[in-house]
Amino acid sequence: MIAALAASPVLPALAQFRVEVSGVGLTQLPIALVPFKGEDSSPQKISAIVQADLERSGQFRGVDASGQALDENSRPDLSLWRQRTADSLVAGSVTRLADGRYTVSFRLWDVVRGQDLGGQSYTVPQGDLRLASHRIADYVYEKLTGEKGIFSTRIAYVTKGGSRYSLWVADADGENAQAALASPEPIISPRWSSNGTQLAYVSFESRKPVVYVHNVASGQRRLVANFRGSNSAPAWAPDGNTLAVTLSRDGGSQLYTISSAGGEPRRLTQSNSIDTEPVYSADGSTIYFVSDRGGAPQIYKMSASGGNPTRVTFSGTYNISPSISGDGRWLAYISRVNGGFKLHVMDLQSGNVQAITDTTADERPSFAPNSKLIVYATKLQGREALMTTTLDGKIKARLAGQAGDIREPDWGPFQKQ
Repeated sequence: MIAALAASPVLPALAQFRVEVSGVGLTQLPIALVPFKGEDSSPQKISAIVQADLERSGQFRGVDASGQALDENSRPDLSLWRQRTADSLVAGSVTRLADGRYTVSFRLWDVVRGQDLGGQSYTVPQGDLRLASHRIADYVYEKLTGEKGIFSTRIAYVTKGGSRYSLWVADADGENAQAALASPEPIISPRWSSNGTQLAYVSFESRKPVVYVHNVASGQRRLVANFRGSNSAPAWAPDGNTLAVTLSRDGGSQLYTISSAGGEPRRLTQSNSIDTEPVYSADGSTIYFVSDRGGAPQIYKMSASGGNPTRVTFSGTYNISPSISGDGRWLAYISRVNGGFKLHVMDLQSGNVQAITDTTADERPSFAPNSKLIVYATKLQGREALMTTTLDGKIKARLAGQAGDIREPDWGPFQKQ
């Protein structure tokens, strides 16, 4: 049984998306998604959602499955699928029950080895059919790559429509968006807690930047930092009990830690520079942040308890918005190049850096919890849009918004099954 996604919407879910995948990866696994039996009368096309998830990951390429009628109980003619160059095959069914719920079942086959790789069945309310589809994609992804899938995770982002700002929580494909907060004043810097139940963010509703923590399920929130001056750039420690924040309470923007319940902050940096945009490493031992202590914004790191910072970025004269992958291997950030802002990825072991976009208004990268994709905001055809990209930049998916300018995405953690 899949529990319903909890949210407390205060606006109708206007910010819906469609996924457009572009680019060609070097190696992609060919997979056939047969239309699920009964999905023609289902409000969601399960097989299409699963296929879009898998293709967006950059690891899979869809194979034509037209003209075939299979479900999870069928024994497919695997020689036929070999002729169609499929390495794997997914088939299933969706059945509406008398109480209005749906049972979604599927099975995965390894076409090359002729093996049944198992399957699952979910009974869900209509509103969770997309979530069931994402769970199927997670199962297939993990069985075929050995890595955990991220399709049932969530993202948060902010939109500005007219004079109204909204904080949204959506599925990882951008669909099923629900408004967590709406305000006539700016909302910035949403950040997921490590267990995915809370969002920290900055609101200007009191005419200055103030840090709140918001319970996603109940919609309730609490004030965490409202000191003299600016309170900004919250970042969760992995323990879920501590936030790193940027405060100007003592003059100048400096880094502090504070309990997620509020209280008295502890100062981490002691400089005459602007220190901001902190982010924790996955093990909680290190904080990466942006400082202009060298004359221009660059990314530094230091112990999470403070101490002498070490500079991390050296290519480019303006580097901001660090994001660290969960496996600790990669740093994503924004670099100003010829007056534009482009997403870069650094291999932290070798120090090698690669620009992975062709756009020039990129902002706020955030890694998927399996470290295989990055979500970021950018501008396409004059409008802000959410994008995901593989770490090499070869496969990008646009999540085209319909409710104003889109900015400041943050990718949530793995969800409890």
